[in-house]
Amino acid sequence: MLAASWDNPDLPRRPVGTLALMSADFIPLPLEHGHLQKLVTADLVRPDHLLGAHPVAENGVEGVRFAVWAPNAHHVSVVGDFNGWNGFDNPMQRLDFGFWGAFVPTARHGQRYKFRVTGANGHTVDKMDPYATFAEVRPATASIIWRQSFQWTDDAWMASRTPGLDRPMSVYEVHVGSWARDEHGWFLNYRELAHRLGDYATELGYTHVELLGVMEHPFDGSWGYQVTGYYAPTSRLGSPEDFAYLVNHLHERGIGVFVDWVPGHFPTDEAGLAHFDGAPLYEYADPRKGFHHDWNTYIFDYGRSEVVMFLIGSALKWVQDFHVDGLRVDAVASMLYLDFSRTEWIPNIYGGRENLEAVAFLKRLNEVLHHMAPGVTLIAEESTAFPGVTAPTPFGLGFDYKWAMGWMNDTLAYFEKDPIHRKYEHHKLTFFNVYRTTEKFVLAISHDEVVHLKKSLVMKMPGDWYQQRANYRAFLALMWTTPGKKLLFMGQEFAQSTEWNHDESLPWHMAQLPDHAGVARLVGRLNALYRQRPDLHVGDIRDEGLLWTSADDEAHSVYAYIRRDPRPEAEGGGAWSITVANLTPVYREGYPVGVPQGGEYRLLLSTDDLEYGGFGTVQGSLTAQEGGLSGQTHRLNLNLPPLSVLILEHVGETRRSEDR
Repeated sequence: MLAASWDNPDLPRRPVGTLALMSADFIPLPLEHGHLQKLVTADLVRPDHLLGAHPVAENGVEGVRFAVWAPNAHHVSVVGDFNGWNGFDNPMQRLDFGFWGAFVPTARHGQRYKFRVTGANGHTVDKMDPYATFAEVRPATASIIWRQSFQWTDDAWMASRTPGLDRPMSVYEVHVGSWARDEHGWFLNYRELAHRLGDYATELGYTHVELLGVMEHPFDGSWGYQVTGYYAPTSRLGSPEDFAYLVNHLHERGIGVFVDWVPGHFPTDEAGLAHFDGAPLYEYADPRKGFHHDWNTYIFDYGRSEVVMFLIGSALKWVQDFHVDGLRVDAVASMLYLDFSRTEWIPNIYGGRENLEAVAFLKRLNEVLHHMAPGVTLIAEESTAFPGVTAPTPFGLGFDYKWAMGWMNDTLAYFEKDPIHRKYEHHKLTFFNVYRTTEKFVLAISHDEVVHLKKSLVMKMPGDWYQQRANYRAFLALMWTTPGKKLLFMGQEFAQSTEWNHDESLPWHMAQLPDHAGVARLVGRLNALYRQRPDLHVGDIRDEGLLWTSADDEAHSVYAYIRRDPRPEAEGGGAWSITVANLTPVYREGYPVGVPQGGEYRLLLSTDDLEYGGFGTVQGSLTAQEGGLSGQTHRLNLNLPPLSVLILEHVGETRRSEDR
């Protein structure tokens, strides 16, 4: 039996038969010559520390140890630059439980390789390493031997990062391949992107960026959602160290980093995970459970321990080795329901439509990541009313947040209406209040809303160009003052009028035009208010965090609500502000709005200001008068500009004339 010298001083030295086997209960279960020894904690061995390609020295000889899981294979060899891609030079030894291993003394860091697998079906296919950290630039598909090495300087950030419901979280969603490109139309390197994106996100006041399309994938048109390299940043933009530089630099700028992660399905590409050893392995065998017809992808077998090992190990790779602050888990609804977008499906053991194995996997995922990477944030893209997505395990799935898809659909549906018809849709902007405290929500306007002929956000708005921009500014102000964390896709911050195209850079020339630059200034001001004012980010999931003072003026399409920091004043709470929206193209002079206190008020923001592209409507007196309205003790008479939102704060009791 060959000795396995894994080049990691934190790992115990074990014989070659020691390979990680993950179950739903323990991570991992090491295999010691045929018997299983359960570890008490989940803190010792990750599967990618044992599987994949690892530069090591054995008996004083430098080389690379390869290991792969292929239980149904008849034969496996490792081929690459080190042996002229000859499948006879380096056959792999079959180990226990379907694992294969080999030590190759001629292999070195930076060389390409694949596993040549003769499967159960008798066919021989060259496969990418599922655990590779680096891969060739598409369309080539070889994995690359890589000893990841980067000198991190974000210790202060990592020590202080703690997710908090009462903290502001404003996320800028970015497709790394099309946010910006060089003068030749090619991708920026991660290091170039780091500085440009860091400057831009800081200028606009975002707290986080979310990167989609960052894991290795073969087809640009999938936007990175059909992944072949679950442990590898895409090589389109550079090396793993280049990606680490991007994260490290953003952390040094005070910006958190989320990445999109896709455990729901994987592509059918022959070189990838599909039928890895000639039979269904990572995917369910029955196509009624294991294949997505809409996306032409396979579905992971969440009931198989080794697949759970692979997926949770991938998540840990990103939050531990690459220091990302959280994962946005894609297409959770497709994982939860056995009948998701299909007519033929297999009920669970109780006759229901829920995939109980996927439910158990998601709970385990959240438990493990929160335990092994304190401070990490897990966000579910979940579009149904599945209960307890953000409730703690074991009662819920254990996510920190979920996207508010209902809010998004209702709000966009309202704003797409011609204002003359909005009185019939008035409830769409108030309905979120019915359920907003049932989960912890992110108000997300993502890439999905600005592609496939859906138009960009500003072009969804009705009216002429001025009215479209006025509507859009009002939409943004309502989004930023509604309870919930914020997410906006790139380009929408400057009212990009064209749909997003993943093959091109954002139209940055457009952002310089006055009409578009004004919207960007508004987003910057909204982020500043949101971060500075606790009433706009504390108490999102508390009933007392929001009070409607005008929710039923359908005739005028006017809304008013108070946002309040519900903490006791002794703890720094008590701050409040009032938001008033006029969502018709009609100027309303002296419109009465109920407020809880008399005295002077100050306008914090008007989306109609000249600097944002509005008319610059002037307010009259901002002194509240006695005479209750809408359950409040006083009233303000406001000049409401057309298609606009005002945000005001109380600044004190009215001063006597002799004190002025």
